Amino acid sequence: MARIGRPGLSDEQKREVWRRWRDGQSLSEIGRALGKVPGSIHGVVAANGGFVPAARTRSAGVLSLAEREEISRGLAAADSFRAIAGRLGRAPSTVSREVGRHGGREKYRAARADEGAWGNARRPKSCLLQQSPALRDTVAGKLKEDWSPRQIAGWLARTFAPEDGMYVSHETIYKSLFIQARGVLKKELVSHLRRRRTMRRSKNASTAGQQRGCIRDAVSIRERPAEAEDRAVPGHWEGDRATRSCTNLSGLADWRGS
Repeated sequence: MARIGRPGLSDEQKREVWRRWRDGQSLSEIGRALGKVPGSIHGVVAANGGFVPAARTRSAGVLSLAEREEISRGLAAADSFRAIAGRLGRAPSTVSREVGRHGGREKYRAARADEGAWGNARRPKSCLLQQSPALRDTVAGKLKEDWSPRQIAGWLARTFAPEDGMYVSHETIYKSLFIQARGVLKKELVSHLRRRRTMRRSKNASTAGQQRGCIRDAVSIRERPAEAEDRAVPGHWEGDRATRSCTNLSGLADWRGS
């Protein structure tokens, strides 16, 4: 069945979106550069609250794609887990868990296993506000009193000792507000921020040079040709007609008032 709707952005396009967002470009500018509507760009940026995601990297301890391909070849040759692990320099239990997690000896495929492991690594990481209900409630209470995240972070650092665990940066508070998928702070608390934004903007963002609310390629009335003063062509006297109409209406109102 054909897919209905606009096609989404590829991983490469998403990386380009975040690069341009980090440089301070607006949603419209990014959309024009990628040939996408601003709404598509907004969906990508808003999902992460405007915070540029950290580049994904593989942990040194996980199996690489090349190692998974070696496991697949060993399984095809009916080698034991111990023999495969010996060639990889890994523990036999590591190979055994890897194969069991991704279909067993009969269904194990290196590319599919690597893709699945890479996808599972996207699990959300808990933040300080999730780990400490007391800290979360304190931050939420101060936000309701219209304190800024920076004020809250400074007050916590001055009021509590480090061993109390009542410390959080203002950036973490902003992330918990703007990234609702975290499920930490209620969305209603965003209305208590002094700036009515729903996303974090880049420090390089600026509206300078952007023609917002302007007519593109507009021509000033001061640049009209001299023949317009002669009113010899239909259309040249439309402004005069509008002026006379306003004058006539004004006179009519005066007459009715009298």
